[in-house]
Amino acid sequence: MALQKENILIVDDDYDMLELLQRNLTNLNFHTYKAASVTEAIDILKLSNIDLLITDLQMPGINGIELIKYVDEHFPEIPKLVITGFPSLHGAVNALRMGALDYLVKPFTREELKNAVEKSLLEARPRKKPSEKSAKPEAYAGMIGTSEAFEEMVDIIERVKNNRATILIQGESGTGKELVARAIHYKGAFAGNPFIAVNCGAIPENLLESELFGHVKGAFTGAGESRKGFFQAAAGGTIFLDEIGTAPANVQTSLLRVLQEKEVRMIGAQKSEKIQVRVIAATNSNLYKMTEKGTFRKDLYYRLNVVNINTPPLRERKADIPPLVQNFIRQYGVEYQKPHTGISEKAIQLLTRHSWPGNIRELENVVQRAVILCERDIEVQHLPEEIKFPEPTAPEDNLLRPLKEVERAHILKVLASVDNNKTKASEILQIDRKTLRQKLK
Repeated sequence: MALQKENILIVDDDYDMLELLQRNLTNLNFHTYKAASVTEAIDILKLSNIDLLITDLQMPGINGIELIKYVDEHFPEIPKLVITGFPSLHGAVNALRMGALDYLVKPFTREELKNAVEKSLLEARPRKKPSEKSAKPEAYAGMIGTSEAFEEMVDIIERVKNNRATILIQGESGTGKELVARAIHYKGAFAGNPFIAVNCGAIPENLLESELFGHVKGAFTGAGESRKGFFQAAAGGTIFLDEIGTAPANVQTSLLRVLQEKEVRMIGAQKSEKIQVRVIAATNSNLYKMTEKGTFRKDLYYRLNVVNINTPPLRERKADIPPLVQNFIRQYGVEYQKPHTGISEKAIQLLTRHSWPGNIRELENVVQRAVILCERDIEVQHLPEEIKFPEPTAPEDNLLRPLKEVERAHILKVLASVDNNKTKASEILQIDRKTLRQKLK
Protein backbone atom coordinates (compact mmCIF):
# COMPACT_ATOMS: atom_id res chain seq x y z
CA MET A 1 0.00 0.00 0.00
CA ALA A 2 1.41 3.42 -0.93
CA LEU A 3 1.29 5.79 2.02
CA GLN A 4 -0.12 9.26 1.49
CA LYS A 5 1.48 12.35 3.00
CA GLU A 6 -0.89 12.79 5.93
CA ASN A 7 -0.45 14.85 9.09
CA ILE A 8 0.27 12.88 12.27
CA LEU A 9 0.43 14.44 15.74
CA ILE A 10 2.75 12.60 18.18
CA VAL A 11 2.29 13.27 21.91
CA ASP A 12 4.82 11.98 24.44
CA ASP A 13 6.77 13.57 27.31
CA ASP A 14 9.79 11.40 26.38
CA TYR A 15 11.79 13.47 23.89
CA ASP A 16 13.77 10.42 22.69
CA MET A 17 10.51 8.64 21.83
CA LEU A 18 9.25 11.76 20.04
CA GLU A 19 12.41 11.90 17.93
CA LEU A 20 12.24 8.16 17.16
CA LEU A 21 8.60 8.32 16.09
CA GLN A 22 9.16 11.44 14.01
CA ARG A 23 12.14 9.90 12.22
CA ASN A 24 10.28 6.67 11.41
CA LEU A 25 7.08 8.41 10.32
CA THR A 26 8.98 10.89 8.16
CA ASN A 27 10.72 7.96 6.44
CA LEU A 28 7.26 6.51 5.82
CA ASN A 29 6.35 9.76 4.00
CA PHE A 30 4.16 11.31 6.71
CA HIS A 31 4.28 14.89 7.93
CA THR A 32 4.57 15.01 11.72
CA TYR A 33 3.79 17.43 14.54
CA LYS A 34 5.35 16.88 17.97
CA ALA A 35 3.95 17.77 21.39
CA ALA A 36 5.52 17.02 24.78
CA SER A 37 2.32 17.67 26.73
CA VAL A 38 -1.44 17.46 26.34
CA THR A 39 -1.77 21.26 26.52
CA GLU A 40 0.64 21.70 23.61
CA ALA A 41 -1.16 18.95 21.68
CA ILE A 42 -4.52 20.70 22.05
CA ASP A 43 -3.01 23.93 20.67
CA ILE A 44 -1.77 22.04 17.60
CA LEU A 45 -5.14 20.29 17.13
CA LYS A 46 -6.94 23.65 17.14
CA LEU A 47 -4.60 25.22 14.59
CA SER A 48 -3.74 22.36 12.22
CA ASN A 49 -5.45 19.69 10.11
CA ILE A 50 -4.47 16.45 11.84
CA ASP A 51 -5.21 13.07 10.24
CA LEU A 52 -4.01 10.82 13.09
CA LEU A 53 -3.19 11.24 16.79
CA ILE A 54 -0.52 9.01 18.35
CA THR A 55 -0.28 9.48 22.11
CA ASP A 56 1.43 7.98 25.12
CA LEU A 57 -0.80 7.37 28.15
CA GLN A 58 1.50 8.09 31.11
CA MET A 59 2.40 11.79 31.12
CA PRO A 60 2.77 14.29 33.97
CA GLY A 61 -0.17 16.63 34.54
CA ILE A 62 -2.98 15.83 32.09
CA ASN A 63 -2.58 12.24 30.85
CA GLY A 64 -3.20 10.56 27.52
CA ILE A 65 -6.63 9.20 28.51
CA GLU A 66 -7.88 12.76 29.04
CA LEU A 67 -6.45 13.77 25.65
CA ILE A 68 -8.30 10.88 23.97
CA LYS A 69 -11.54 11.97 25.65
CA TYR A 70 -10.98 15.56 24.48
CA VAL A 71 -10.25 14.55 20.88
CA ASP A 72 -13.18 12.15 20.78
CA GLU A 73 -15.49 14.98 21.88
CA HIS A 74 -14.09 17.90 19.88
CA PHE A 75 -12.44 16.18 16.86
CA PRO A 76 -14.37 12.90 16.45
CA GLU A 77 -13.12 12.45 12.88
CA ILE A 78 -9.46 12.11 14.00
CA PRO A 79 -8.39 8.48 14.63
CA LYS A 80 -6.40 7.81 17.81
CA LEU A 81 -3.51 5.37 18.26
CA VAL A 82 -2.16 4.67 21.77
CA ILE A 83 1.43 3.82 22.72
CA THR A 84 1.88 2.05 26.02
CA GLY A 85 4.41 0.11 28.10
CA PHE A 86 3.55 -3.33 29.50
CA PRO A 87 2.67 -1.97 32.99
CA SER A 88 -0.05 0.26 31.50
CA LEU A 89 -1.67 -2.34 29.21
CA HIS A 90 -4.86 -1.97 31.25
CA GLY A 91 -4.79 1.75 30.44
CA ALA A 92 -4.56 0.93 26.74
CA VAL A 93 -7.71 -1.19 26.99
CA ASN A 94 -9.46 1.74 28.69
CA ALA A 95 -8.25 4.00 25.88
CA LEU A 96 -9.88 1.69 23.32
CA ARG A 97 -13.14 2.04 25.21
CA MET A 98 -12.73 5.85 25.11
CA GLY A 99 -12.42 5.87 21.31
CA ALA A 100 -8.85 4.87 20.40
CA LEU A 101 -8.69 2.56 17.37
CA ASP A 102 -5.57 0.59 18.30
CA TYR A 103 -2.56 0.48 20.61
CA LEU A 104 1.16 -0.32 20.33
CA VAL A 105 3.15 -1.84 23.19
CA LYS A 106 6.71 -0.57 23.71
CA PRO A 107 9.16 -1.57 22.37
CA PHE A 108 7.79 -1.93 18.85
CA THR A 109 9.40 -2.29 15.44
CA ARG A 110 9.21 0.12 12.53
CA GLU A 111 7.04 -2.41 10.66
CA GLU A 112 4.61 -2.67 13.61
CA LEU A 113 4.36 1.14 13.71
CA LYS A 114 3.74 1.27 9.96
CA ASN A 115 0.99 -1.38 10.13
CA ALA A 116 -0.74 0.27 13.11
CA VAL A 117 -0.71 3.71 11.43
CA GLU A 118 -2.06 2.32 8.14
CA LYS A 119 -4.79 0.39 9.95
CA SER A 120 -5.88 3.43 12.00
CA LEU A 121 -6.02 5.71 8.95
CA LEU A 122 -7.94 3.15 6.87
CA GLU A 123 -10.51 2.44 9.58
CA ALA A 124 -11.11 6.14 10.26
CA ARG A 125 -11.42 7.35 6.68
CA PRO A 126 -15.14 6.57 6.23
CA ARG A 127 -15.93 8.47 9.45
CA LYS A 128 -14.67 11.81 8.13
CA LYS A 129 -17.39 14.33 7.30
CA PRO A 130 -15.94 17.28 5.36
CA SER A 131 -19.36 18.89 5.03
CA GLU A 132 -19.47 19.47 8.79
CA LYS A 133 -16.26 21.48 8.69
CA SER A 134 -17.42 23.61 5.77
CA ALA A 135 -20.41 24.75 7.83
CA LYS A 136 -18.17 26.58 10.28
CA PRO A 137 -17.33 30.27 9.83
CA GLU A 138 -14.36 31.07 7.63
CA ALA A 139 -11.28 30.59 9.81
CA TYR A 140 -7.53 30.73 9.53
CA ALA A 141 -5.48 28.83 12.15
CA GLY A 142 -8.12 29.33 14.82
CA MET A 143 -8.69 33.00 13.94
CA ILE A 144 -12.00 34.07 12.42
CA GLY A 145 -12.67 37.01 10.16
CA THR A 146 -13.65 38.27 6.73
CA SER A 147 -12.82 41.97 7.05
CA GLU A 148 -10.20 43.66 4.91
CA ALA A 149 -7.99 44.30 7.97
CA PHE A 150 -8.13 40.60 8.87
CA GLU A 151 -7.32 39.48 5.32
CA GLU A 152 -4.34 41.86 5.16
CA MET A 153 -2.99 40.34 8.39
CA VAL A 154 -3.43 36.80 7.06
CA ASP A 155 -1.66 37.77 3.83
CA ILE A 156 1.44 38.84 5.80
CA ILE A 157 1.35 35.60 7.83
CA GLU A 158 1.29 33.59 4.60
CA ARG A 159 4.33 35.49 3.32
CA VAL A 160 6.49 34.97 6.44
CA LYS A 161 5.40 31.56 7.77
CA ASN A 162 8.09 29.52 5.99
CA ASN A 163 11.19 31.55 6.88
CA ARG A 164 13.03 32.37 10.11
CA ALA A 165 12.82 36.16 9.84
CA THR A 166 12.35 37.87 13.20
CA ILE A 167 8.81 39.23 13.59
CA LEU A 168 7.38 41.97 15.81
CA ILE A 169 3.62 41.83 16.45
CA GLN A 170 2.11 45.07 17.74
CA GLY A 171 -1.44 45.70 18.84
CA GLU A 172 -3.74 46.50 21.71
CA SER A 173 -4.35 44.01 24.50
CA GLY A 174 -6.91 41.39 23.56
CA THR A 175 -6.38 41.56 19.78
CA GLY A 176 -4.95 38.03 19.51
CA LYS A 177 -1.20 38.60 19.20
CA GLU A 178 -0.35 35.12 20.51
CA LEU A 179 -2.87 33.56 18.09
CA VAL A 180 -1.03 35.30 15.23
CA ALA A 181 2.31 33.95 16.50
CA ARG A 182 0.91 30.44 16.73
CA ALA A 183 -0.57 30.74 13.23
CA ILE A 184 2.84 31.71 11.82
CA HIS A 185 4.42 28.68 13.49
CA TYR A 186 1.79 25.99 12.91
CA LYS A 187 0.94 27.05 9.35
CA GLY A 188 4.60 27.14 8.34
CA ALA A 189 7.47 24.83 7.47
CA PHE A 190 8.63 24.44 11.10
CA ALA A 191 5.27 23.35 12.53
CA GLY A 192 6.65 19.98 13.61
CA ASN A 193 9.21 21.68 15.88
CA PRO A 194 8.60 23.30 19.30
CA PHE A 195 6.59 26.46 19.89
CA ILE A 196 7.51 28.06 23.22
CA ALA A 197 5.46 31.03 24.50
CA VAL A 198 7.01 33.25 27.19
CA ASN A 199 5.22 36.14 28.89
CA CYS A 200 8.14 38.42 29.76
CA GLY A 201 5.92 40.59 31.95
CA ALA A 202 4.84 37.65 34.12
CA ILE A 203 8.37 36.54 35.12
CA PRO A 204 10.22 38.56 37.81
CA GLU A 205 13.01 40.68 36.33
CA ASN A 206 15.73 38.94 38.36
CA LEU A 207 14.66 35.54 36.97
CA LEU A 208 13.85 36.39 33.35
CA GLU A 209 17.41 36.10 31.98
CA SER A 210 17.91 32.70 33.61
CA GLU A 211 14.51 31.44 32.39
CA LEU A 212 15.24 32.54 28.82
CA PHE A 213 18.86 31.50 28.41
CA GLY A 214 19.48 28.98 31.20
CA HIS A 215 22.29 28.85 33.78
CA VAL A 216 25.14 26.59 34.85
CA LYS A 217 25.53 25.10 38.29
CA GLY A 218 26.82 27.66 40.81
CA ALA A 219 26.16 30.66 38.53
CA PHE A 220 24.30 32.39 41.37
CA THR A 221 22.91 31.65 44.82
CA GLY A 222 20.39 28.85 44.54
CA ALA A 223 21.70 27.51 41.19
CA GLY A 224 22.22 23.98 42.50
CA GLU A 225 22.28 22.43 39.03
CA SER A 226 22.70 23.45 35.41
CA ARG A 227 19.45 24.18 33.61
CA LYS A 228 18.70 25.09 30.02
CA GLY A 229 16.31 27.92 29.22
CA PHE A 230 13.35 28.57 26.95
CA PHE A 231 15.59 29.37 23.97
CA GLN A 232 17.21 25.94 24.09
CA ALA A 233 13.77 24.32 24.46
CA ALA A 234 12.61 26.13 21.30
CA ALA A 235 15.63 25.06 19.19
CA GLY A 236 14.59 24.34 15.62
CA GLY A 237 11.20 25.97 16.16
CA THR A 238 9.76 29.27 17.39
CA ILE A 239 10.02 31.23 20.62
CA PHE A 240 7.28 33.79 21.24
CA LEU A 241 8.28 36.65 23.56
CA ASP A 242 5.10 38.39 24.70
CA GLU A 243 5.24 41.81 26.42
CA ILE A 244 8.81 42.28 25.17
CA GLY A 245 8.66 45.94 26.20
CA THR A 246 8.89 44.88 29.87
CA ALA A 247 12.26 43.13 29.40
CA PRO A 248 14.99 44.69 31.63
CA ALA A 249 18.26 46.05 30.22
CA ASN A 250 20.35 42.91 30.86
CA VAL A 251 17.84 40.71 29.04
CA GLN A 252 17.70 43.16 26.12
CA THR A 253 21.50 42.92 25.80
CA SER A 254 21.47 39.11 25.85
CA LEU A 255 18.59 38.98 23.39
CA LEU A 256 20.45 41.28 20.99
CA ARG A 257 23.39 38.85 21.04
CA VAL A 258 21.07 35.95 20.21
CA LEU A 259 19.65 37.82 17.21
CA GLN A 260 23.04 39.05 15.98
CA GLU A 261 25.22 36.01 16.57
CA LYS A 262 22.60 33.23 16.48
CA GLU A 263 23.98 31.87 19.74
CA VAL A 264 22.98 31.62 23.41
CA ARG A 265 25.20 31.84 26.47
CA MET A 266 23.87 30.37 29.69
CA ILE A 267 24.41 32.50 32.79
CA GLY A 268 27.80 31.59 34.26
CA ALA A 269 28.95 29.68 31.16
CA GLN A 270 32.30 30.39 29.52
CA LYS A 271 31.19 29.55 26.00
CA SER A 272 28.16 30.25 23.86
CA GLU A 273 26.24 27.63 21.90
CA LYS A 274 24.88 28.09 18.39
CA ILE A 275 21.10 27.95 18.12
CA GLN A 276 18.61 28.03 15.26
CA VAL A 277 15.29 29.45 16.38
CA ARG A 278 12.74 31.89 15.00
CA VAL A 279 11.99 34.79 17.34
CA ILE A 280 8.53 36.37 17.37
CA ALA A 281 8.06 39.23 19.82
CA ALA A 282 4.85 41.03 20.75
CA THR A 283 3.93 44.20 22.59
CA ASN A 284 1.00 46.51 23.25
CA SER A 285 3.48 49.36 23.89
CA ASN A 286 5.01 51.72 21.34
CA LEU A 287 8.57 50.38 21.25
CA TYR A 288 9.76 53.19 18.98
CA LYS A 289 8.73 55.80 21.54
CA MET A 290 10.41 53.71 24.23
CA THR A 291 13.67 53.84 22.25
CA GLU A 292 13.42 57.64 22.12
CA LYS A 293 12.98 57.72 25.91
CA GLY A 294 15.92 55.34 26.38
CA THR A 295 13.87 52.58 28.03
CA PHE A 296 14.31 50.15 25.13
CA ARG A 297 17.46 49.54 23.08
CA LYS A 298 17.19 51.04 19.62
CA ASP A 299 19.48 48.40 18.05
CA LEU A 300 17.33 45.63 19.56
CA TYR A 301 14.15 47.31 18.27
CA TYR A 302 15.47 47.29 14.71
CA ARG A 303 16.60 43.67 15.05
CA LEU A 304 13.15 42.63 16.26
CA ASN A 305 11.27 44.70 13.70
CA VAL A 306 12.42 42.83 10.57
CA VAL A 307 8.78 42.04 9.77
CA ASN A 308 6.05 44.03 11.47
CA ILE A 309 2.50 42.74 11.92
CA ASN A 310 -0.20 44.94 13.42
CA THR A 311 -3.17 43.18 14.97
CA PRO A 312 -6.09 45.53 14.28
CA PRO A 313 -8.45 46.42 17.17
CA LEU A 314 -11.95 45.00 16.95
CA ARG A 315 -13.47 48.47 16.39
CA GLU A 316 -11.59 48.53 13.04
CA ARG A 317 -12.94 45.14 11.94
CA LYS A 318 -16.67 45.42 12.63
CA ALA A 319 -17.48 42.93 9.85
CA ASP A 320 -15.78 40.22 11.90
CA ILE A 321 -17.99 40.65 14.97
CA PRO A 322 -20.97 38.52 13.79
CA PRO A 323 -18.85 35.47 12.80
CA LEU A 324 -16.80 35.81 16.00
CA VAL A 325 -20.01 35.90 18.05
CA GLN A 326 -21.32 32.79 16.31
CA ASN A 327 -18.02 31.00 16.96
CA PHE A 328 -18.08 31.84 20.69
CA ILE A 329 -21.74 30.83 20.93
CA ARG A 330 -20.91 27.45 19.43
CA GLN A 331 -17.86 27.04 21.68
CA TYR A 332 -19.62 27.90 24.94
CA GLY A 333 -22.84 26.22 23.83
CA VAL A 334 -20.92 22.93 23.85
CA GLU A 335 -19.18 23.73 27.15
CA TYR A 336 -22.41 24.63 28.98
CA GLN A 337 -24.48 21.95 27.23
CA LYS A 338 -26.57 24.45 25.26
CA PRO A 339 -25.72 23.37 21.69
CA HIS A 340 -28.78 25.00 20.10
CA THR A 341 -28.17 28.52 21.43
CA GLY A 342 -28.85 31.32 18.93
CA ILE A 343 -28.85 35.11 19.06
CA SER A 344 -31.40 37.75 18.12
CA GLU A 345 -30.80 40.29 15.36
CA LYS A 346 -31.12 43.19 17.81
CA ALA A 347 -28.48 41.70 20.11
CA ILE A 348 -26.09 41.31 17.14
CA GLN A 349 -26.70 44.95 16.20
CA LEU A 350 -25.81 46.14 19.71
CA LEU A 351 -22.66 43.99 19.79
CA THR A 352 -21.58 45.36 16.40
CA ARG A 353 -22.19 48.95 17.54
CA HIS A 354 -20.03 48.64 20.68
CA SER A 355 -16.47 50.05 20.56
CA TRP A 356 -14.87 47.06 22.38
CA PRO A 357 -11.98 48.63 24.32
CA GLY A 358 -11.04 45.12 25.47
CA ASN A 359 -11.14 43.82 21.88
CA ILE A 360 -11.77 40.12 21.13
CA ARG A 361 -11.13 39.08 24.73
CA GLU A 362 -13.90 41.40 25.91
CA LEU A 363 -16.27 40.12 23.20
CA GLU A 364 -15.60 36.52 24.24
CA ASN A 365 -16.33 37.35 27.90
CA VAL A 366 -19.62 39.03 26.96
CA VAL A 367 -20.77 36.10 24.80
CA GLN A 368 -19.75 33.55 27.45
CA ARG A 369 -21.79 35.42 30.08
CA ALA A 370 -24.78 35.66 27.72
CA VAL A 371 -24.71 31.92 26.95
CA ILE A 372 -24.76 31.20 30.70
CA LEU A 373 -27.68 33.58 31.33
CA CYS A 374 -29.94 32.75 28.38
CA GLU A 375 -32.50 29.95 28.30
CA ARG A 376 -32.23 29.31 24.56
CA ASP A 377 -31.33 32.36 22.45
CA ILE A 378 -29.25 35.37 23.47
CA GLU A 379 -31.47 38.44 23.68
CA VAL A 380 -30.78 42.10 24.49
CA GLN A 381 -31.49 41.55 28.21
CA HIS A 382 -28.56 39.11 28.41
CA LEU A 383 -26.03 41.80 27.42
CA PRO A 384 -24.15 44.08 29.87
CA GLU A 385 -25.55 47.52 30.65
CA GLU A 386 -22.73 49.42 28.91
CA ILE A 387 -23.58 47.62 25.65
CA LYS A 388 -27.36 48.05 25.96
CA PHE A 389 -27.10 51.68 27.09
CA PRO A 390 -23.81 53.20 25.84
CA GLU A 391 -22.78 56.63 27.04
CA PRO A 392 -24.00 59.27 24.55
CA THR A 393 -21.36 61.10 22.60
CA ALA A 394 -20.60 64.28 24.49
CA PRO A 395 -21.27 67.60 22.77
CA GLU A 396 -18.25 69.81 22.20
CA ASP A 397 -18.89 72.00 25.26
CA ASN A 398 -19.13 68.95 27.58
CA LEU A 399 -15.69 67.78 26.49
CA LEU A 400 -14.16 70.59 28.54
CA ARG A 401 -14.06 68.47 31.68
CA PRO A 402 -11.26 67.92 34.19
CA LEU A 403 -8.80 65.19 33.13
CA LYS A 404 -9.46 63.21 36.33
CA GLU A 405 -13.16 63.03 35.51
CA VAL A 406 -12.52 61.80 31.97
CA GLU A 407 -9.95 59.27 33.25
CA ARG A 408 -12.30 57.98 35.95
CA ALA A 409 -15.14 57.44 33.46
CA HIS A 410 -12.84 55.54 31.11
CA ILE A 411 -11.42 53.30 33.86
CA LEU A 412 -14.90 52.39 35.09
CA LYS A 413 -16.01 51.62 31.54
CA VAL A 414 -13.04 49.29 30.96
CA LEU A 415 -13.62 47.54 34.30
CA ALA A 416 -17.26 46.96 33.40
CA SER A 417 -16.28 45.50 30.03
CA VAL A 418 -14.11 42.81 31.68
CA ASP A 419 -16.49 41.95 34.55
CA ASN A 420 -14.37 43.91 37.06
CA ASN A 421 -11.27 41.78 36.37
CA LYS A 422 -8.53 44.19 37.49
CA THR A 423 -5.71 42.21 35.87
CA LYS A 424 -7.34 42.38 32.44
CA ALA A 425 -8.30 46.01 32.97
CA SER A 426 -4.68 46.85 33.83
CA GLU A 427 -3.53 45.22 30.56
CA ILE A 428 -6.05 47.20 28.50
CA LEU A 429 -5.21 50.48 30.27
CA GLN A 430 -1.48 49.69 30.06
CA ILE A 431 -0.88 50.39 33.76
CA ASP A 432 0.04 48.01 36.57
CA ARG A 433 -2.46 46.78 39.16
CA LYS A 434 -0.97 48.97 41.90
CA THR A 435 -1.54 52.12 39.83
CA LEU A 436 -5.07 50.98 39.02
CA ARG A 437 -5.86 50.47 42.72
CA GLN A 438 -4.54 53.94 43.53
CA LYS A 439 -6.67 55.51 40.82
CA LEU A 440 -9.77 53.65 41.99
CA LYS A 441 -9.29 55.09 45.49
